[in-house]
Amino acid sequence: MAEVYDAVIVGGGAAGMMCALTAGRRGRRVLLIEHANKVGKKILMSGGGRCNFTNTGTTPGNYLSANPHFCKSALARYTPWDFIAMVERHRIAYHEKELGQLFCDESSKLIVKMLVDECAAAGVRIETGCSIERIAHDEGDSGFRLHSTRGNIATTSLVIASGGLSIPSMGASGFGYELARRYGHNVLPLRAGLVPLTLSGKHQERLHDLSGVALPVTASCNGIDFSNQMLITHRGVSGPAILQISSYWQPGDDLRLDLLPGHDALDWLLSQQRERPAAELKTVLGETIAKRFAQRLCEVWLSNKPMKQYNLPELKQIAATLSSWPLIASGTEGYRTAEVTLGGVDTDEVSSSTMQSKRVPGLYFIGEVIDVTGWLGGYNFQWAWASGHAAGLAV
Repeated sequence: MAEVYDAVIVGGGAAGMMCALTAGRRGRRVLLIEHANKVGKKILMSGGGRCNFTNTGTTPGNYLSANPHFCKSALARYTPWDFIAMVERHRIAYHEKELGQLFCDESSKLIVKMLVDECAAAGVRIETGCSIERIAHDEGDSGFRLHSTRGNIATTSLVIASGGLSIPSMGASGFGYELARRYGHNVLPLRAGLVPLTLSGKHQERLHDLSGVALPVTASCNGIDFSNQMLITHRGVSGPAILQISSYWQPGDDLRLDLLPGHDALDWLLSQQRERPAAELKTVLGETIAKRFAQRLCEVWLSNKPMKQYNLPELKQIAATLSSWPLIASGTEGYRTAEVTLGGVDTDEVSSSTMQSKRVPGLYFIGEVIDVTGWLGGYNFQWAWASGHAAGLAV
């Protein structure tokens, strides 16, 4: 005999738990299935164990999607302040780090505990270490019949919250994409997002021994730019500015860095020439950007001599290099270290207000499995809360 539920949610991450507790509060009989040994694994590791659980500046403009309008409805109906209210009700201390990013003062474990406690209060049953072996669908009352490692289950509403391909060590899989395709959904091309970039050949040789050096930059690609720190690694570059721009970059795209963000490079060089004519370029640069990086710039990309010896055309050339330094990346570190998966279930075939499939009544997609990807800084969690809430009100 199959156990019968009003809603079965596959995936015990941020979106799945939010959907479960929202549906449970409405009196729905809810089962949450997670194939890993515990729920919320990605929440636990996020933000260095402090969980950047939302961003108070969230707007639809902070998301990438083939349809930029899709995320508007859910985000408008469940805002950062709604989630903050739940955090405060559970007396979880938090702080703003930068740019609206909210983190737990203590541990991301508190966010997972809050969600699990809310699920328990709403009567949600959580099954961990449980895998779906097959799914049968009929148009009748039961809708979906699931054959799982814990027995047979029937439900009218099936919510796919199984996440993307990022961080396979956390149990990420393509389950949601495969299921979507099986039911006739288009899945837009998948690739790693919010991911370090790799360098190769002479580009890597010039920088790899500077591993660990960080400097502020503005990274620009395809008309988008982000200002934040860049970190040089053994294999390439990382840091917030690079992770952000990686979602907009693909191999072959022109990627430029402003190495003097906030400065007009030529004005700055002319002022240095007036004030410190005897100082060498590598010296004045090394006081503004990371010293070892400044020296490498002067060894490879710029000529180094006392400031007074440069004429105006030379300074203009140096300014052009500093304000638009070409970074020739060869690829990314891939899903192993990517924070998110770009692409996913095509939003044209999903209701933006309920997250229900337009092809299969009773089937829902939420969170990272859909073609909605946020910037770095709490935006992906806010999409998980908002899309999970939208589906939780609908199932």
